[in-house]
Parts: sequence; C-alpha cells; structure tokens
Amino acid sequence: MAKRILVVEDEAPIREMLCFVLEQNDYQPIEAEDYDSAISMLIEPWPDLILLDWMLPGGTGIQFIRHLKREAMTRDIPVMMLTARGEEEDRVRGLEVGADDYIIKPFSPKELVARIKAVMRRISPMAVEEVIEIQGLSLDPSSHRVMSETQPLEMGPTEYKLLHFFMTHPERVYSREQLLNHVWGTNVYVEDRTVDVHIRRLRKALELTGHDRMVQTVRGTGYRFSARY
Repeated sequence: MAKRILVVEDEAPIREMLCFVLEQNDYQPIEAEDYDSAISMLIEPWPDLILLDWMLPGGTGIQFIRHLKREAMTRDIPVMMLTARGEEEDRVRGLEVGADDYIIKPFSPKELVARIKAVMRRISPMAVEEVIEIQGLSLDPSSHRVMSETQPLEMGPTEYKLLHFFMTHPERVYSREQLLNHVWGTNVYVEDRTVDVHIRRLRKALELTGHDRMVQTVRGTGYRFSARY
C-alpha cells in the first residue's frame, strides 16, 4: 500500500509540484493549504509522514508540531519541515520541537525523495505491526500497549520507542550514540546522557514485574536488552 504523505504548504504551485513528485515516486499525497485544514487532516487513516511548511496562514509549523506531539495517536508521525529559513537557529528550533528532518527551499525533487526515504528508513522499525514477546513481556505496536502477562505497564513515548528498539534488537550491545541515532534520529540535537535518563525511566516502568533486569548496562560500552540475566 502506498505511503500517505500530508503536504502542508500554502503556496499552490509548490504544493502541486510536491504532490506531483510524490505521485511519481509511488506515494499518496494529501493536501492542506493552511494550519486549520492541516489539523483537520489528522484523522484515520493517519499520514505516514508530513511535509510541513514553516509559515502557514492561521498558525506556524512549530505550533502544528506541538499539536501533533500532544496527541497520542499522532505523536509518532515523522515530520519534515520545508522552509526558506536557512538560519541554524531556526533549524535547531524546528528539530527541538520534534521535526525529524529539515529541507531548505529551493530543493531538487531528487533530494526531497532521498530525504523522505531516509526518514522512512529511520522510523520503519516502528511500523512493524506484530506483537513482540520476550519472557512474558509483550509489546503491541498496533495499540502501543506494553504488557507483562496480563498486567499493562505505563511508560512515556520515548521509553516506549526505546523498549520497541530493544525488543526488536535483543542481545546486542548499543552505545549511547547508536541508541540516539536509532531511537531519536540522526538530526536531533540531544546529549548522550539523555539516553541514561530514559533508560532509568524505562527500568522504573519495568521494575514492577522484574523485567527491568533485561535492560542491562555494559560498562564502558552502552546498553543491551537480554533475557539472560
């Protein structure tokens, strides 16, 4: 099934060009010309990715991303910002609020498609729909539920992503930098020590059922997820 991409752009010629390029590359574009119509497009079936202009009638791209991240059903949709703003401060601000990539106008169709594919590759592990189960701990990507036997476990969205990555890549050791790249994405400006904070939170969420022992520190290297204690 073709990936659905929401194109949020107020300039009709640019929007039409983007939709044409997407269709030529087997994506299914859906269009929004302002902030309110973009918000109204956030319905099932959810977009697989959003191409988002920085300045929009009725609101800004930053406000739109903040809205996305507040809602459980949309917070994991990847966002690429399209903008003429090339200043580093603006790029960093966009990434800090949750954009996955940032492409500056003017850009070539070839570059756009390459960047879309790169973002899709980064988030593709999260698109696996099968329930993952290891030693009584199960994670259901379709419902975003984590269970220990019949007991639901509560955790934040970043801890969920971290656990999902660990459960789909068990028994391997990952450095903090590798975890940042795989879980947060390569264009996000966060410190290595951020990983330690979320590891602690993940262990606390798993502590109730003893599964916190599966999140193991490998001294001097990083972390691994293992059923062997």
